[in-house]
Amino acid sequence: MSKSTKDLPVLQQYVAHSQPGSEAAEVFDQGAIKGTCSLIALGCPKNLVDGEHMLGLLEADGYRLVTDPERADIVVVNTCGFLRASREESFSVIEDVLKLKRRGKIAGVIVAGCLAERDREALLERFPNVDQVVGLFAREQIVQAADRILGGIREQRTLFQPASVVPMNDARRLRVTPSHLAYLKISEGCDRLCTFCTIPRIRGRHVTKPLEDVVAEARTLAADGVRELIIVAQDSTYYGIDLYGKPRLAELLRQLRQIEELRWIRLMYLYPMYFTDELIEVVAEGGKILPYLDMPLQHINDRVLRRMKRRVGRAETEVLLDRLRSAIKNLVLRTTMIVGFPGETERDFEELAAFVREQRFERLGVFEFSREPGTPADRMKEHLPPRVIRDWRERLMELQQKITFQWSRNQVGRRLTVLLDQPVKDQNDVWIGRSYADAPEIDGVVYVTGAGLRSGQFVECEIVAAEGYDLVAAPLEQDATSLERK
Repeated sequence: MSKSTKDLPVLQQYVAHSQPGSEAAEVFDQGAIKGTCSLIALGCPKNLVDGEHMLGLLEADGYRLVTDPERADIVVVNTCGFLRASREESFSVIEDVLKLKRRGKIAGVIVAGCLAERDREALLERFPNVDQVVGLFAREQIVQAADRILGGIREQRTLFQPASVVPMNDARRLRVTPSHLAYLKISEGCDRLCTFCTIPRIRGRHVTKPLEDVVAEARTLAADGVRELIIVAQDSTYYGIDLYGKPRLAELLRQLRQIEELRWIRLMYLYPMYFTDELIEVVAEGGKILPYLDMPLQHINDRVLRRMKRRVGRAETEVLLDRLRSAIKNLVLRTTMIVGFPGETERDFEELAAFVREQRFERLGVFEFSREPGTPADRMKEHLPPRVIRDWRERLMELQQKITFQWSRNQVGRRLTVLLDQPVKDQNDVWIGRSYADAPEIDGVVYVTGAGLRSGQFVECEIVAAEGYDLVAAPLEQDATSLERK
């Protein structure tokens, strides 16, 4: 992102850059350029996969990715519409991109992603200068939308398709992550009916991507240099039930770990249901499957959980956590909680805080309850004042911060394998990396100092200091299986 873009302070953190060593860095035949495009990626990793797929389609048709929106013919804003805060963020970014258009810097703006699917034509009413709106399930038509802009076509400014009843094919992607890591989406949509959530309405019913297709995609990514594969879905533990009649995540993991080039496989978005003994056993076996589980719990009070329609109560949750902790060595658990749900009391919140204090999750995020139009929770009575919700979030985050900081301090003196992502800007021989306990863009990082290091390298380190959420490490030896940059 160019520092000269004075009107776009919001965009600087969202533009999809060609990361050092990323697939998007140098893949274009300069003589075949049809136009230039820039992607602004908002929301979750699942949305990022959609964005990378759209970039792949654009690249195949002759468009070239540029990282500075001011140098692009077309800017694609891949939006998030999950919560009010994420929608406001998307609105702000769209407005900033439209400033570029008004200044004559770009030819057109495409709004895609979850917010486009959610608000549809209402987006054009709010932003009449947006050129094209492309819904989630119309992403295959992104080239058509771009061509309309370059062709000066002002009619037919929306592209929508019904929710997919078969999994979307993510194989054609132009990845903007560093070349050594990639997200692998194993399903679409969600069958959960949590009363606070809009995802089923936006992304449709759960649709499992066939096991052989997931493995084939993983093999392609591994052959392209991916060493850390991050499994994502709306509900990962539900994988397979709609297609095969039973959970098949464990079987999928067994096949993925046979891919020789892969080094780390990380699991995200694991609903606490369908945690089978087989799945726990596969994770406990270690190897390429990291002892890191991302499992959103949202609350622990039974009454609140029932009102949320989470279908898992406190007793079941505690049994599952005990099973996971006892079976999986060095387990790192990440979870999220929602505070301020309608009807939640101070006593309910104190129960949640005591539970967090007792469980000592290594990683935990807290969301303030957001009233989402069209959800059952929005129609409930007993909505709480924003100041109460904000106070509860601050109190729970302060509690969790102490727990996480203590966990960080406990790592000092420990030997950990660190995967190097990128160098620290303007500092010689200082790298930003991650241990098995750190998902990219979500958790802390590990700072590693040493000469001759490179992106994508696995380095055996000793943790020498803790700085809040982050660690500082010194290399012990360079891993002979480290990844050379392509």
